[in-house]
Amino acid sequence: MDVEDVALTEVMSLLETEPEGCIAAPGPDIPALCEQLSVLVSTGRAKEAIGVQLTHDQVKRLSDKDVKKYAKCYETYVGSKTTETLMDSFIFVATKAVGLFLNIKDIEAYQKELRSDYIINKELSTLAGKLALTCGKALSAASAGLITAKHSDYGTNVEELHTSPE
Repeated sequence: MDVEDVALTEVMSLLETEPEGCIAAPGPDIPALCEQLSVLVSTGRAKEAIGVQLTHDQVKRLSDKDVKKYAKCYETYVGSKTTETLMDSFIFVATKAVGLFLNIKDIEAYQKELRSDYIINKELSTLAGKLALTCGKALSAASAGLITAKHSDYGTNVEELHTSPE
């Protein structure tokens, strides 16, 4: 056996044995996922979020496999909505900020074009996903800040800054 074969054999034997002290990751918490699905059913948004209209009784009778499947669908739905909201708010605030420095002819058309641009959508979607993974619950504060910025009157404050008493 040459050196490469020995190294390959060692790596394969390491992969086949479980390291000491290694604990297998626990499976999903099925009761918690069922509770999550029950809340979804209570809000009346099950069809929209997971593609199936369920009742509370049906949720109680779901197999573990179906609970996991619907929970993944819901997770995907929430992620999509989170990304969509963050992207929309960011584009709105960014275009308002740009409008402070540039005279944009039609701000709504500008925002619409930015929202429909593939590259911008792809990159903002990636950024929003990373923020969701790393910041989690802090996104609610960021979202509130973006909503506040969306509803702020930028023009009045800028004009007041440029007008000085003489």
